[in-house]
Amino acid sequence: MDSVSETIGKHDMLCGRETVLVALSGGPDSVCLLSVLNKLKQELSLTLHAVYVDHNLRPEEVPGEIAFCRDLCIGMGINFIVRSIDVKSSVAESGMNKQEAARELRYRAFDEACFEVNADRIALAHNADDQVETVVMRLLRGSGTKGLAGIPAVRKNIIRPLIETERFAIEKYLASEGLTFVTDSSNLKTDYFRNRIRRSLMPLLRDINPSVCRTITHTTSVLQEEERYFGIIVTKTLMKLISRKKPDRIELFISPLESMEKVILRRLLRRAVDETRGIRGIGFDHIEDIIKLIRKGVSGDRIYLPKGVRVIREYSLLVLTAETPVRINRYEISPPCDVLIREAGVVIRATFEDRPACIPDGTDAVVLDCGAMQFPLLIRPREEGDFFYPLGFGRRKKLQDFFVDAKVPRDERDRVPVICSGNEIVWIAGYRADERFRVAEKTEKTLKLVILKGGF
Repeated sequence: MDSVSETIGKHDMLCGRETVLVALSGGPDSVCLLSVLNKLKQELSLTLHAVYVDHNLRPEEVPGEIAFCRDLCIGMGINFIVRSIDVKSSVAESGMNKQEAARELRYRAFDEACFEVNADRIALAHNADDQVETVVMRLLRGSGTKGLAGIPAVRKNIIRPLIETERFAIEKYLASEGLTFVTDSSNLKTDYFRNRIRRSLMPLLRDINPSVCRTITHTTSVLQEEERYFGIIVTKTLMKLISRKKPDRIELFISPLESMEKVILRRLLRRAVDETRGIRGIGFDHIEDIIKLIRKGVSGDRIYLPKGVRVIREYSLLVLTAETPVRINRYEISPPCDVLIREAGVVIRATFEDRPACIPDGTDAVVLDCGAMQFPLLIRPREEGDFFYPLGFGRRKKLQDFFVDAKVPRDERDRVPVICSGNEIVWIAGYRADERFRVAEKTEKTLKLVILKGGF
């Protein structure tokens, strides 16, 4: 198939003498890809291997597909490998939808098989129709220009030789070569978004423009070239902005972001997200929300995105994180003492004092009547059903409602020390004391509690 050779040359997919691992499902596209590469094997001095990935979702069909693929490879003299992945377990553990989990595990299986046979390239059978369907799906979901650039012809060691070949040409080639293939029943279901696009929308688009596939493919090529250019700019800019990065957290200096042009800022935020393993599920609307936080937010503001992702505006940093929020452990207070709460980065200092002339306001320090307290006091995180009597409020209040009114961020609430005497809350450290332990006229001995933040 000449068009495939042209695509390989145009995108520098293969130079010759490579070992290529072909993803083979037994469907028409992958059968066509394997056949074409097998024909080019001698010309380019290629070594071919094929891998079938069993998703463990269609136990009735998979054995037949594996047998078909194995026979096909035997007929061509190509080494055949089978890899098994557990999509259902991954969905349950990760919270991803089935398609996302399948894709992640499938590509991991490709990488493992690639390492096993020491392959230089992994060849996937995405075609021009797949490209168009992907672009339409992303357009309907509100993707930016990077998403509308579609599926790249080459990405790292992955190549897609059929990416500019339409499905009708693939079917014509298979018929001319007398090649058969298998049909994945999941491709016939209309509950998948892609299948609905393929079966319902694409025929309408072809009625409007018979060349829609070629037209959109040309547009994606232009967008890909532009994205490569912007990618260079973004890479250079991001390198200067990263303060600190971990697998599920990235911190960026915020000052340059505030005046950055949106066309670069969107791309930079997307790249920052892509640089972390843990931050997933962020779409175009979420990027816009982050930009609004950068330009209109103040230190301490934050937004909550899907799958536990938080974006926090700090004094000089923008923090994107999917880290599990900190929950403090339980500690005892036997005054006089200093208690280090390492998880929260604070120290609670407790001392007995005579009745002072000036009573602190109850945020960073409190002075309380310790006559009715049970020692040792307990430091713990919040618990379901907690309530107390906020000093100056006059009546009982749920701790959850207090946190909401005090605008304590959701992901910070489990790290707030709750000081208790027996089952009664004495002080929400850093926020408010309990009215029941306030210093009165008859108070003789007091307990001073201070929260010291940072530097420990």
